[in-house]
Amino acid sequence: MRSVSLALIAAAWVPLTSLAPGAAQAASTFPDKPVRIVVPFSPGGGTDLIARAMGVAMGQDLGQAVVIDNRPGGGTIIGTDNVAKSAPDGYTLVMATFAHAVNPSLQPKLPYATDKAFAPVMLVGRSPNVLVVRKDSPYKTVQDVIAAAKAKPGQVSFASQGPGTSAHLAGELFKRLAHVDLNHIPYKGAGPAITDLLGGQVDLMFATASAVGNLLEGGKLRAIGVTSAQRSASPDLASVPTIAEAGVPGYVAESWYGLYAPAGTPGPVIARLNAAARKAVTSEAFRKRADAEGLIVSPGTPDDLARYVRGEALRWSQVVKDGHISLN
Repeated sequence: MRSVSLALIAAAWVPLTSLAPGAAQAASTFPDKPVRIVVPFSPGGGTDLIARAMGVAMGQDLGQAVVIDNRPGGGTIIGTDNVAKSAPDGYTLVMATFAHAVNPSLQPKLPYATDKAFAPVMLVGRSPNVLVVRKDSPYKTVQDVIAAAKAKPGQVSFASQGPGTSAHLAGELFKRLAHVDLNHIPYKGAGPAITDLLGGQVDLMFATASAVGNLLEGGKLRAIGVTSAQRSASPDLASVPTIAEAGVPGYVAESWYGLYAPAGTPGPVIARLNAAARKAVTSEAFRKRADAEGLIVSPGTPDDLARYVRGEALRWSQVVKDGHISLN
């Protein structure tokens, strides 16, 4: 296997005195205007909701508004590229997800070099995806899905918020380990995907827990499996079996959220953003949302995010290769 190296560059932790005069001045006054977090998905999905919750809390700590800018499309590439080409001043960030780690495997000709274009800020958290169906779906269990897929190869469909996202690759891993053929239907964001799931245009979705939490609570969707190695700690999902224990041994997949800035952002600015992000995810309001959705909050250093994503990239590159998956 040709390994995919995503040695993400940690921010340079340099003192203000070592910066150029202009950069030092900018870093010392940061932030003096609103900060923009690009969400590379449509409004209404899990990433969008997490970013908005974080943005409110970060804005309170930074003393500036944090604006959410939704830029869906291209399997997160459009929004991510916008940040890669933004000024490295800390005022533009991207809420990266699972796709950030796997896109180099899916599409070798990205408009940016993932290992050079970004400076990690913080791993926000990790969570299982949830295999969900409509409340009136005939599929009551994971085994029901497997039986239907084997009886009707390629006719059982699953939605995702876009090619290369956690929902997509979770489905591809399911196909591989359960030895079934499912029909992948990609959307430009979790919101449109869930709308069509509710409307009956698709059969199921390996959705992020944050995207479907309210719908599960309201009874509009039904969870039949979680993608993590252990059952979710969320009260709403605690009784839902893992996909592995439901009959697909070895199955494990998880979503994650991480903040990145453009490469070259001054170390002191990265440090200020990291501190604000840490404070945001440990706030009572964010914790309540995270706990309800099974999100394991992971406030750490920029290096922690870099190490985690390197591991994810290497692990999923084999799934991409074996499944002959690409964004082209």
